[in-house]
Amino acid sequence: MFFNSITDLEALPVGRRARVVRIDGGRGLVARLARLGVVPGAEVEVISRAPVGGPILVEVDGARVALGRGVARRVVVEPRD
Repeated sequence: MFFNSITDLEALPVGRRARVVRIDGGRGLVARLARLGVVPGAEVEVISRAPVGGPILVEVDGARVALGRGVARRVVVEPRD
């Protein structure tokens, strides 16, 4: 259980919702994620994980987005109840 602790998107379990707190990356990564709707304050939900280190499918603002594990580790989130 998370108890509303801060974690990264890669560690969030399937089916769990969270609020994006910040993105730890350069301007290019921040801009790329912003185009996908992954911005501080956005609500995201982990939909599924591909096996063997593949991408994570998340839903943000009604759209589903696949993020690589390395990118997901840079998205800092606060899990929701």
